Amino acid sequence: MKLAQNQVWQQGERYLRIVQLSRPEVQYKELEQLAGGQGRHHRVSKKEFCRLLKGAILLTESEEREIQLREMPPLTAEDPSLEGNLPQEHTHKPPAEG
Repeated sequence: MKLAQNQVWQQGERYLRIVQLSRPEVQYKELEQLAGGQGRHHRVSKKEFCRLLKGAILLTESEEREIQLREMPPLTAEDPSLEGNLPQEHTHKPPAEG
Protein backbone atom coordinates (compact mmCIF):
# COMPACT_ATOMS: atom_id res chain seq x y z
CA MET A 1 0.00 0.00 0.00
CA LYS A 2 1.32 3.41 -1.01
CA LEU A 3 0.65 6.18 1.50
CA ALA A 4 0.64 9.84 0.49
CA GLN A 5 -0.04 13.16 2.18
CA ASN A 6 -3.69 14.33 2.00
CA GLN A 7 -5.03 10.86 1.25
CA VAL A 8 -8.44 10.26 2.80
CA TRP A 9 -9.41 6.79 3.98
CA GLN A 10 -12.95 5.86 4.96
CA GLN A 11 -13.29 3.39 7.78
CA GLY A 12 -16.91 2.77 8.62
CA GLU A 13 -18.45 6.07 9.73
CA ARG A 14 -15.13 7.90 10.18
CA TYR A 15 -12.50 9.34 7.86
CA LEU A 16 -8.73 9.41 8.29
CA ARG A 17 -6.83 12.16 6.42
CA ILE A 18 -3.04 11.95 6.26
CA VAL A 19 -1.81 15.38 7.34
CA GLN A 20 1.93 14.75 7.37
CA LEU A 21 3.88 11.73 6.28
CA SER A 22 7.48 11.02 7.20
CA ARG A 23 9.60 7.90 7.20
CA PRO A 24 9.02 6.87 10.81
CA GLU A 25 5.52 8.23 11.46
CA VAL A 26 2.18 9.40 10.15
CA GLN A 27 0.26 12.39 11.44
CA TYR A 28 -3.40 12.12 10.61
CA LYS A 29 -6.71 13.71 11.40
CA GLU A 30 -9.71 11.61 12.40
CA LEU A 31 -12.94 13.16 11.11
CA GLU A 32 -16.60 12.33 11.50
CA GLN A 33 -17.45 14.57 8.53
CA LEU A 34 -15.22 15.65 5.67
CA ALA A 35 -17.09 18.89 5.01
CA GLY A 36 -16.40 20.50 8.39
CA GLY A 37 -12.72 19.64 8.58
CA GLN A 38 -12.96 19.43 12.36
CA GLY A 39 -11.39 16.41 13.96
CA ARG A 40 -8.73 15.05 16.28
CA HIS A 41 -5.05 14.98 15.34
CA HIS A 42 -3.06 11.82 15.95
CA ARG A 43 0.60 10.84 15.55
CA VAL A 44 1.46 7.15 15.14
CA SER A 45 4.13 4.97 13.54
CA LYS A 46 3.60 3.94 9.93
CA LYS A 47 3.13 0.37 11.10
CA GLU A 48 0.36 1.41 13.52
CA PHE A 49 -1.32 3.52 10.84
CA CYS A 50 -1.31 0.63 8.37
CA ARG A 51 -2.98 -1.53 11.03
CA LEU A 52 -5.65 1.18 11.45
CA LEU A 53 -6.35 1.04 7.73
CA LYS A 54 -7.36 -2.62 7.80
CA GLY A 55 -10.73 -2.74 6.06
CA ALA A 56 -10.59 0.98 5.17
CA ILE A 57 -11.25 2.32 1.67
CA LEU A 58 -9.02 4.89 -0.02
CA LEU A 59 -11.25 7.64 -1.43
CA THR A 60 -10.58 9.23 -4.80
CA GLU A 61 -10.69 13.03 -5.03
CA SER A 62 -14.07 12.88 -6.77
CA GLU A 63 -15.51 10.57 -4.06
CA GLU A 64 -14.16 12.96 -1.43
CA ARG A 65 -15.85 15.98 -3.09
CA GLU A 66 -19.12 14.05 -3.47
CA ILE A 67 -19.15 13.18 0.24
CA GLN A 68 -18.35 16.78 1.21
CA LEU A 69 -21.21 18.08 -0.93
CA ARG A 70 -23.65 15.60 0.62
CA GLU A 71 -22.59 16.62 4.13
CA MET A 72 -22.95 20.36 3.54
CA PRO A 73 -26.30 21.88 4.49
CA PRO A 74 -28.21 23.44 1.59
CA LEU A 75 -27.74 27.19 1.13
CA THR A 76 -30.76 29.41 1.57
CA ALA A 77 -31.38 33.10 0.96
CA GLU A 78 -31.55 33.58 4.75
CA ASP A 79 -28.02 32.19 5.16
CA PRO A 80 -25.89 35.04 6.62
CA SER A 81 -22.78 33.70 4.87
CA LEU A 82 -24.39 34.68 1.55
CA GLU A 83 -24.73 38.33 2.53
CA GLY A 84 -23.54 40.51 -0.32
CA ASN A 85 -23.58 37.60 -2.77
CA LEU A 86 -27.27 37.62 -3.62
CA PRO A 87 -28.96 40.20 -5.88
CA GLN A 88 -30.08 43.22 -3.91
CA GLU A 89 -33.20 45.29 -4.50
CA HIS A 90 -32.33 48.55 -6.20
CA THR A 91 -33.36 51.36 -3.91
CA HIS A 92 -32.39 54.96 -4.11
CA LYS A 93 -30.80 56.36 -1.00
CA PRO A 94 -30.54 60.14 -0.68
CA PRO A 95 -27.03 61.48 -0.12
CA ALA A 96 -26.07 61.94 3.51
CA GLU A 97 -26.31 65.48 4.77
CA GLY A 98 -23.31 66.76 6.44
